Amino acid sequence: VQLQASGGGLVQAGDSLRLSCSASGRTFSSYAVGWFRQAPGKEREFVAAITWNGGRTYYADSVKGRFAISRDKGKNTVYLQMDSLKPEDTAIYYCAAVARLTTLTTTSSYDYWGQGTLVTVSS
Repeated sequence: VQLQASGGGLVQAGDSLRLSCSASGRTFSSYAVGWFRQAPGKEREFVAAITWNGGRTYYADSVKGRFAISRDKGKNTVYLQMDSLKPEDTAIYYCAAVARLTTLTTTSSYDYWGQGTLVTVSS
């Protein structure tokens, strides 16, 4: 499956953005999807994940209450709604997918990755 992340941009602190992760090549409905981010000079870190049926979601403590992950099976797309953005949210955001039952909060669990979309939050 090929993943395409989009929706990044330059915003001010307190603003909102919605990232999209669209899939092609195979139906997305049987894959769990995660969002990760990587800031300059830092390791890639977990942000949020959603199970294949949307029944469970997971969030990093740093984004809990501000970010929301959801999926639209009809559009073969997973979204990351980001509200109350902070400068420390600045990073390249990646979406990833996996079809196996696994821990969804670690990078090594995922088999497919998108190319990333840059989010810059100014203070």
